[in-house]
Amino acid sequence: MLALLALSGCQRQAETGMGTVDPAAHDAFYLWPGVRPAGNVRPKILYLLDGEVRRGGWPRLERLRMGTPRLPGKKVWLVVRADRLDWNDALYAMIFDDLNRWREAGNEVVGLQVDFDAATRGIDGYARFLHDLRRRLPQNWRLSITGLMDWSAHGDPHALTRLAGLVDEVVVQTYQGRTTILGYEDYFRRMEGFPIPFRVALVEGGAWQAPPMLSHHPQFKGYVVFLLTRIPSDER
Repeated sequence: MLALLALSGCQRQAETGMGTVDPAAHDAFYLWPGVRPAGNVRPKILYLLDGEVRRGGWPRLERLRMGTPRLPGKKVWLVVRADRLDWNDALYAMIFDDLNRWREAGNEVVGLQVDFDAATRGIDGYARFLHDLRRRLPQNWRLSITGLMDWSAHGDPHALTRLAGLVDEVVVQTYQGRTTILGYEDYFRRMEGFPIPFRVALVEGGAWQAPPMLSHHPQFKGYVVFLLTRIPSDER
C-alpha cells in the first residue's frame, strides 16, 4: 500500500510538472533537535529549535535542545515555538539568555524566530505581542516569524502593514507534516503586494514548483528547507 501511495504521488508530480525538494540544492534549513542532515547538505543558514512555550500552567520555556550548539561559519536563528502569547519577564529573560549563550559559544547568531500559528483574525493581537517583543529585544538581534499562507490571501492589509514595521522577515510555511499543502500557487499569486521581506519554507522531499511571481518579487529572499528525520534503511 505504501508503495502504491508513493507511486501515485510521483505520478501526480510528473503530471503537474512539479519537482521534489532536494536539500542538497539549498543552503538554509530548519533543523530540529535529533535531526541529522545528510552528508551532501551544506548549510549556510540554520534555524534551530531551542524550545517551546506550551499551553497550561505558568508561561515558561521548555528547552528541547541539549547543550549549546557550536556551528562556526553559519548564520544561526534561535527558534521558539509558541502555543500562547502571555509571556512574562522570566520567560523573556530565559530566551534572551539563550541568545547570548549561543553567541558566546562562537555562533553567528542572527536573532530570534517565533513560530506561532496566528489565525488570520488574530493578526491584530499578534501584532500587539510582537510590538512588545520588539521593544524588549536588544537591538543587536533581528526578529523573524513564521507565517501562514492565508495571511496574504485574506489578511487585513492594515494589520499586515503593522507587522511590516515590527519584524525583519516572515518565513511562509508551505507544508503540514511531511506534505506540501495543495493550492499554494493561489496563495502566492495574491502575495504580489506583500510588504515584508520573506522566505518560503519547503519540506524535504515535498512537491514543489516555484510560482513565477517569486522570481521578481522584491521581498523574496530565498528558501528554507525543513529537514526530516531520516529513516534507517532496515526500517523502510
